[in-house]
Amino acid sequence: MIKKFSQKIPANSLSYILICGGIIVLIVMLGIIPLYRYNSNRAQEVKRIQNRIDEQKGLGGIYQLLQKASEQKEERTLPHPAKVKLSRQDLDKFQDTFRAAAGRSGLMTISLMPDVKYIASSSQSLLYSATLKGEFANFRKLLVSLGALPYIDHIEEINIKQHSDSMEFKMRIWIALAN
Repeated sequence: MIKKFSQKIPANSLSYILICGGIIVLIVMLGIIPLYRYNSNRAQEVKRIQNRIDEQKGLGGIYQLLQKASEQKEERTLPHPAKVKLSRQDLDKFQDTFRAAAGRSGLMTISLMPDVKYIASSSQSLLYSATLKGEFANFRKLLVSLGALPYIDHIEEINIKQHSDSMEFKMRIWIALAN
């Protein structure tokens, strides 16, 4: 009939197999798994650095354009002419100059009116009230061009109101007059 086949593994061989298996598991646990984790972290770090390099390459052209633009930047100086006085006969000259400066600046002159009580008196200066409409950047250009006029004594007051389509600027300008 059927013979039972049984093999007995000697205890020495079994202990050798267990010891060798334990050494293999120990090598895997202490060497291979930490090395795998280390390589995985390194791969992620390389990927991050490569993304940063690609981003810097993309921004490099923009940086060079900005660098060139900053080198070509003109130095702006505000005009500071020697002060002179405007004769009473040339008062229309200021109105024409003001309207032209406002037009060059891109502002629309709503009104430019002299103060009547200063016209009649023998005052050293004359007050003009101006109302303009436009954008704030253009108003800045107007102020710079007004600074170039030698007969403007000072600008006393500036009021700015925001409307839905533009801004409204009100100014009080003092003109130095000759007697």
